[in-house]
Amino acid sequence: MGPADFAFYLFAITVVAGGLLTVISRNPVHSVLWLILSFLGSAGLFVLVGAEFVAMLLVIVYVGAVAVLFLFVVMMLDVDFAELKGEMAKYMPLALLIGVIILMQLAIAFGVWQVSPIAGDLRAAVPLEYDTAHNTQLLGRILYDDYILLFQLAGLILLVAMIGAIVLTLRHRSDVKRQDVLAQMYRDPAKALELRDVKPGQGL
Repeated sequence: MGPADFAFYLFAITVVAGGLLTVISRNPVHSVLWLILSFLGSAGLFVLVGAEFVAMLLVIVYVGAVAVLFLFVVMMLDVDFAELKGEMAKYMPLALLIGVIILMQLAIAFGVWQVSPIAGDLRAAVPLEYDTAHNTQLLGRILYDDYILLFQLAGLILLVAMIGAIVLTLRHRSDVKRQDVLAQMYRDPAKALELRDVKPGQGL
């Protein structure tokens, strides 16, 4: 067994064990930590298949942002997990039924799976420049050369959506004291400060 095979089995076992322990852990903080381990194992598998850009996104977005956010929320919220698990027990039969249906769908999908006879020829017909370059470089070439206009338009649409969400949810309250920066900058030190002669043993 070579290093690549050993790395594959190591990352695969890490993903499966991390996902299983995420579900069965009693402590929610431990569940989030096992979830992070599962994400890291998945990133390793993506690196093995040559998708280092997807692996980088998985580590940066899911591990660095989403999972850490889950961890902070779980640690800050005072949730009675015993009561929560008691309520979840009522829906266990429905959850088991949904799980069985999903497993049946997966069995049906993999049962009719067939490898195309021309798949090997298509992989062999990949140009040399695409075979030697990293997929991050190729993805950047496609986004910023071939589809630069559509990429910029998508960014503008997301910017407009973000500004619209801020405008729709922004509420000005009159009973909240806010900072007036200009009034602080233009204030007169002679009127803002007052010197008092405090005698020993007396207060203000």
